[in-house]
Amino acid sequence: MVSSPCSRNGLRGALRAALPPLAGLFFWSGSPVLHALTLDEAVALAQMRSPAVAASESEARALRELAVQAGTRPDPMLRLSLNNLPVNGTDRWSTTRDFMTMRSVGVEQALPSSGKREARRAERDRQADAQLAQAAAQAATARREAAWAWWDLRAAGLRRQAIQAQTIHAADLLLAAEAAWRGGRGSASALIAARDDGLRLQQALLAAIEEQEIARTALKRWTQVVPEQLPEAPAIDTELPTDTTLLTQHPEGLVAQARTAATRAMASLADAERSPDWSVELMYSRRGSRYTDMVSVGLSIPLTLDRAHRQDRELAARLAEADAREAEAEDVQRELARQFQTWRSQWRSALARRELIDSQREPLARQRVQAVFAAYRTGQEPMASVIEAQQDALALALERIDVELSAARAWSALAFALPSSRQLVTAAGDRP
Repeated sequence: MVSSPCSRNGLRGALRAALPPLAGLFFWSGSPVLHALTLDEAVALAQMRSPAVAASESEARALRELAVQAGTRPDPMLRLSLNNLPVNGTDRWSTTRDFMTMRSVGVEQALPSSGKREARRAERDRQADAQLAQAAAQAATARREAAWAWWDLRAAGLRRQAIQAQTIHAADLLLAAEAAWRGGRGSASALIAARDDGLRLQQALLAAIEEQEIARTALKRWTQVVPEQLPEAPAIDTELPTDTTLLTQHPEGLVAQARTAATRAMASLADAERSPDWSVELMYSRRGSRYTDMVSVGLSIPLTLDRAHRQDRELAARLAEADAREAEAEDVQRELARQFQTWRSQWRSALARRELIDSQREPLARQRVQAVFAAYRTGQEPMASVIEAQQDALALALERIDVELSAARAWSALAFALPSSRQLVTAAGDRP
């Protein structure tokens, strides 16, 4: 025996009140109030508020400071000494009676060559350049991830709206099935099928709500804001940078080049370090009042007795590291080329599939639902056919959302790969 549902009209009314227009914007309760967050704003906020970018920029500033220090001579060394102090005899412990006892004060200065100082400074500067390039690459990652999170959140909202709209249709269908069963025109199996379809949609709606919350959290991770709503999506069929432009200007490729330059600078420094630093010393020595004071001048020269197994080995190691960085840079360029070509192919394919859905499949699905429902009203089609047609229409709507998301993600990966003046202008509206 099939029991009658309690209040389908109340459920139907509640669902209609909760459902925003299908083409409208979606809201979240409990979110901080903000104006509609555009895609450009999300990208700009992610770039400005990235801790990884800030950390790399701070590292670069630190290396710039060290570069200034590396280009200078080391501090002079003050020397104080007491030489030839007697320890026995009548003059023991006296600093003035023995003519050989001297109290000395001197200054020693290491004299690295100007070429070596320049090599040390250049090595730090190239390291700073590499850190700045790394900051640019991290900013590119932040832009791409924020754009993807924005599109994911939009897609999650559209899925939720589509399922909510289908839930209302299912409630209408359940009312019709219940009326037919009460009037003796419908079967219990049709009523059970309608109920099961409604429950299945409620379950799908719960999953869609969870997906939306997860997507909202992902967007907040990059922008540190939770928008009250998302505006209309930008067009994703616009022109994109060419692969040549991306390969020559993409931050990840520039990072690899900067690291190669930094390693080459380390090799140049290792070559300069093969020549030892000389040191000079000036010392003034004072003796007892009966004796004259003395001045001493000294020159210290390190002896590189085994250069072939010490300094030359370090230079060879640095040169090998530079070769390794160059090979890595070439590998990065190849991987970037593959990524760009893959994203461009995905973008074009997804746009073509979206056009096919919009122009042919969606009208056919709509016509099928209308035809099957009309046949059901005249008794020519069972309830199961109506449910199947609506399920297929919902599946197509969700497929269209996924196809557009695929196109949008590929488009964003290429569109936001390089910084643009538009993002900098948008970022001027950064909010606390």
